[in-house]
Amino acid sequence: MFDAKKLLDQFLGSQIPGLSGSVKDRAGQMGDLARNNPLKTSALAAAILGTKTGRKLAGNVATLGGVAAIAGLGYLAYKNYQSGAKPQGVPQDTAALEPPADSPFNPQSAALTNDFALTLLRAMIAAAKADGHIDAFERQNIMQKVHEVDLGAEAEAFLSRELADPIDLDALVAAGRTEEQRVEIYTASRLAIDPDTRAERGYLDLLAGRLKLPDALVDHIEATVSSAKVSL
Repeated sequence: MFDAKKLLDQFLGSQIPGLSGSVKDRAGQMGDLARNNPLKTSALAAAILGTKTGRKLAGNVATLGGVAAIAGLGYLAYKNYQSGAKPQGVPQDTAALEPPADSPFNPQSAALTNDFALTLLRAMIAAAKADGHIDAFERQNIMQKVHEVDLGAEAEAFLSRELADPIDLDALVAAGRTEEQRVEIYTASRLAIDPDTRAERGYLDLLAGRLKLPDALVDHIEATVSSAKVSL
């Protein structure tokens, strides 16, 4: 089985092999990688999500990358919700997005298995398909671009299946065994798109309902994710 966490990094950011050091150091290295090899750092998200986001992750969130970005945003929204605070955006201090070692949101948590990383990928792809714009012709175009990124046969086959198969909402919901996992599934879905159509908004509302997320918690996730993006 391919490494789903690494594939998530291709979608969302900066934890690419070769990066090391402090958050500030990784940010600088990521900038160099993006300039020197933009295909590897952004082509996958561009191919599959296309213009669905319309925005990119802000620097302090992109520095975390992949799984850590989803987990960090979910953690911050969940913590603010539990504290009774009003929905708010992401602070400039990246440390606010780093869950404690014993938190279920921590990227090193035993709950964040490769299977659950696959679930987060499925959630993002499902959200991108929610408005029905990915037809057979579009899938062919996407897979041509995916092939150029050279992810390996297993990862390509996974993406091809996910793009072609109908959205399996039941499977996504069943994969969220804890409230923290359900928060991450919704956070990943919301990161994939900026819901500017009724179909997209309706899909996210349906997903939140099926995941049994309280409205107030959804409001926190929405505010957190929205503030984590900047216009392209």
